[in-house]
Amino acid sequence: MSYPEQRYLAESGTTNGTLRLADAAPDLAMKSGTNVHYLGTGGSTNGAFGLYRWEMGPRPSGPAPHFHRTITESFYVLSGTVRLYDGIKWTDGRPGDFLHLPEGGIHAFRNESGEPASMLILFTPGAPREAYFEELAGRAVTGRELSPEEWTELWLRHDQYPA
Repeated sequence: MSYPEQRYLAESGTTNGTLRLADAAPDLAMKSGTNVHYLGTGGSTNGAFGLYRWEMGPRPSGPAPHFHRTITESFYVLSGTVRLYDGIKWTDGRPGDFLHLPEGGIHAFRNESGEPASMLILFTPGAPREAYFEELAGRAVTGRELSPEEWTELWLRHDQYPA
């Protein structure tokens, strides 16, 4: 493996970093009690990655097993216990545990502990996942149930395939 081709070609560096402080308000608050912080979106990282801090409340929450065709996904548990599914088995992830799924890797996560839990979720490359999260949150607020055809259309638009 080698370094990729240079993308920045100027003679000297620049001052274009982005700082997000830990106490910043969440960008998305879900009805389930989950707060999502958009640490680095595909838009803000020039498509390199998407990084989100996922803070789950004590109520059970998390997606069913699924996979992506165009992006990898990684999870790093920060606090609490997060059930992680690697496509074969469920494991109670604890702080410091890490799960990486390449494209096509079946996975899921859940907080079933009855206590708050948090983790980092990393997508590469930086797809616009925040649009998917916001659509799910909006649907939960309205209580509107989607038809099977509407779920399929939503998933296809966001590279989400049920396992």
